[in-house]
Amino acid sequence: MVCLPVFVIGQTSKLLSGKVVSKDKDVTGVVVQNSTTAQATITDVDGSFTIQVALNDTLVFSAVQFKRKVIPMTSSFYNATFLTVPLEEFVNELREVVVQPYNLSGRLGSDVTGLQLEKDVSAEALGLPNAHQKIPTQSERKLQQATFGKFNVGMILSPPLDPLINAITGRTKMLKNRVKVDKTYARTQRVQDFYVDSIFMSDLKIPYEKIDDFMYFCEVDDLFQKTVDTYDKLKIWDFLIQKSAAYRENNNLD
Repeated sequence: MVCLPVFVIGQTSKLLSGKVVSKDKDVTGVVVQNSTTAQATITDVDGSFTIQVALNDTLVFSAVQFKRKVIPMTSSFYNATFLTVPLEEFVNELREVVVQPYNLSGRLGSDVTGLQLEKDVSAEALGLPNAHQKIPTQSERKLQQATFGKFNVGMILSPPLDPLINAITGRTKMLKNRVKVDKTYARTQRVQDFYVDSIFMSDLKIPYEKIDDFMYFCEVDDLFQKTVDTYDKLKIWDFLIQKSAAYRENNNLD
């Protein structure tokens, strides 16, 4: 048996020239990377490039305007004298966006009747302690302090003089009026939080600079307070529609 010597021949490489092509897009600056050796280059203004490759290496072509392309250096590619690489345009397709998930028409008067929204997470829904307790306003706290304040047993034997003095000087009456004004203003803010200014302008035909004046026009109507306290947006909207017609007529806005 004859044993032949084994010679290990090192893998050879060569400088490969090529060009990337595209029908409509600029081919300047496309990154050409040999992912096997981690060497890279970029194309010139004509899309031409040269890079060192060996058999079975892998070339990767990438640019923001093109789809990523991978070419393995098989014998046919490796033995080619010039490599032409067509690239496909990358189109960033967005996921479908539903603009009107509730089939809204854009008219608040008709949309509000059919719109069913999920209930907000609240302290009541979570069952938190004192969830139903109303937080007094600053004016309500001052009125409480001016009248009786915090009750204690000592008041029976020695009533405080402050409530009596406040009643005589008119401070108590003033604070009661302030509480009343605060509640009315809170209702107005509640309504303006329900509807954006553009709704007042487009649907009620109230000019932007007249919105605050229109809300005061609504405030002085006793029905306004009762309607807002129902928290029924449809009833509130019907009330605003009626008042807006009267307001426009009084101010010659039609």
